[in-house]
Amino acid sequence: MVMEFFHNTKAVRLRSHLDKYLVADDDQESTRQSRNGGSKKARWLVEVVDRGTSDIIRLKSCHGKYLTASNDPFLLGMTGNRVQQTVPENVKDLRIEWEPVRDGFQVKLRAYGGTYLRANGGTPPWRNSITHDKPQTGSTYNWILWEVEAVDVPEDEHLNDYLSIVSSFSSVSDELSGLELGSPMSIRSSFNSPRASTTPRKSPLLKITAMELFHNAKAVRLKSAHNKYLTAEEDEESVTQGRNGSSKAARWTVEFVDNAENIIRLRSCYNAYLTASNQPFLLGWTGRKAVQTHPKRLDSSVEWEPIKDGNQVKLKTRYGQFLRANGGLPPWRNSVTHDIPHRTSTQDWILWDVHVVDIVVKSPAPRPPPPLVTHVDSVASESSSPSTHSPKSASFSRQESGDSLGSSPPKGGEGRLIYYGVADGYGEVDEGVEELCISFKGNGVEELTKRLEEETGLEDIVVCTRSPLNGKLYPLRLQLPPNNATMRVIVAQSSSKVARSFPKPVLSS
Repeated sequence: MVMEFFHNTKAVRLRSHLDKYLVADDDQESTRQSRNGGSKKARWLVEVVDRGTSDIIRLKSCHGKYLTASNDPFLLGMTGNRVQQTVPENVKDLRIEWEPVRDGFQVKLRAYGGTYLRANGGTPPWRNSITHDKPQTGSTYNWILWEVEAVDVPEDEHLNDYLSIVSSFSSVSDELSGLELGSPMSIRSSFNSPRASTTPRKSPLLKITAMELFHNAKAVRLKSAHNKYLTAEEDEESVTQGRNGSSKAARWTVEFVDNAENIIRLRSCYNAYLTASNQPFLLGWTGRKAVQTHPKRLDSSVEWEPIKDGNQVKLKTRYGQFLRANGGLPPWRNSVTHDIPHRTSTQDWILWDVHVVDIVVKSPAPRPPPPLVTHVDSVASESSSPSTHSPKSASFSRQESGDSLGSSPPKGGEGRLIYYGVADGYGEVDEGVEELCISFKGNGVEELTKRLEEETGLEDIVVCTRSPLNGKLYPLRLQLPPNNATMRVIVAQSSSKVARSFPKPVLSS
């Protein structure tokens, strides 16, 4: 519940949809919005009121006055009354009481008459003003939504004086918060715990779990909330979202940063790094461009911290922003930025599904290649099926005698070795990606197809071989070669251009 957060919080800051904070003006009477969230004027002391069935709080400014829903109109003839700082004659005055109402990851503060605390936008005199009102149109609904950040009241500001003032009608705890001054803690973390601490705690378990996903990955694809993939554009600079997850442009090579357990770098197919730049995506708007760069020196702008969020991952920059896949109308559509989302509707834009498309194959200790390796090569070269050949057969032989075939092939009862690569939409396989291998029992193409779907995480695939004569891909239609001969196949998706060009099978009458 939302009140569980306020019960464990000494003071809060309230941030509006305009990314501005509710502040108490120096005249000790008016309130407004300001971008200076670090100011003492943006801090509001929380008093929890025991009403039995109702969840009520009071908010006291740094001037010792209460946030009050007054009866004075903001402008004559217009809806919306002023929100002021006052010291009421009676602490039971209903105008200083607010009921927090949860709305997604944010809250609405309802006044005694059913109106809500509202942060106004637009032109002066509305700009930066604070009123209480009932939103009449959908376009202004988010004006009554606030993000709550817990802050500490430092000891050098005489916290004891604050507590003594409110002790007669406040249930503020005597336990001091461990937060640094101005350090934010999102309200959403408190919703997950019945007793949320005001001290932000890093959870090594979550981060290690996220990193374990990348530790075994040589290359990944990142799928956004819009079911599109993080894609490196051909200009070797832009980063967008695209539907073609099988494209090599959607493949990102994972690198690990020395002396940093929870940090990775992501390198595109153009050998450029995913970078959190300082370039604004649009002037006057939050969000900066995520781009590809070829830095002369690897710095923190190319470093990302994976943070697990359920079954997905957030990628955080060293400066606290998150990689964000934008939706909506152009120019936002399909763009990728790094930012801190403030609205409920965009919270999932920073969540990514991680698809591992290439794993790290750990090589055994160096040792002389066993004689059986040569036998496997000879069996592969003597097979009459085109599926046992490849234009890269010479390089494969060298690889088999080294890391990829560091151990002898499986014995007869263990099945055959199937080496495979994943093709892009045009049937090309990235030469820089190490070939993968599985052990497979059986001779059925359908069974092999299902097994490779499980291994690659792809759906609706076609298992192909490459002709040694013209280099073209051809789908496997018949049974696999007998005698458990080693094979090399190419995996293509049925929706790809190359798969659509395959000749249709001829059905016998």
